[in-house]
Amino acid sequence: AGWIFWQNSQNEDSGFRSEEYVAAIDSIRQNNLDGAATALEPLMEAEQSGYRAAAQLLQANIALEKNDPKKAIAGYAKVAADDSLPKPFRDLALVRQTATEFDALKPQQVIDRLKPLAVPGNPWFGSAGEMVAISYLNLNKSDLAGPLFAQLAKDESVPATIRSRALQMAGVEGIDAVELDSDKKVAPPVVVAT
Repeated sequence: AGWIFWQNSQNEDSGFRSEEYVAAIDSIRQNNLDGAATALEPLMEAEQSGYRAAAQLLQANIALEKNDPKKAIAGYAKVAADDSLPKPFRDLALVRQTATEFDALKPQQVIDRLKPLAVPGNPWFGSAGEMVAISYLNLNKSDLAGPLFAQLAKDESVPATIRSRALQMAGVEGIDAVELDSDKKVAPPVVVAT
């Protein structure tokens, strides 16, 4: 009976958290960022790690949307460093944090942060890989940037926009990233303005 009571209370609590999160999303859809931030407050310390992480990430996104990058970066950093949160949320926070402060970071800092995520098969390979490859270019390491751009261009799990940019960048670095096999269509040649 105790276990059934505990499970029921957990389900009820999850239901309340769900309603709070939906209220925040509804506020965002109505372009009411302050209302969304208020709706997220009860979730910021929720017992359920998924709701807590999602609320903290959404708060950081709201700060960024409100042109407060320092608050956004701090929010992303908090999620990225919180080992009690699920790894996919922490990885997303690290990618978002790095993208938000990319121009202020030294290239080696970007590489050190994102290199573990910048590998084929990782869900963040596209975003992390692109930032790592650009950082290699900024360090004049085209021998590392070109092959990474080529991997990004060939990986169909990477978003098409990143693949397109990576294909062009691989070409600039002298690497043919177009696969020529009978099952795939050949991409049109890339024209690079000089």
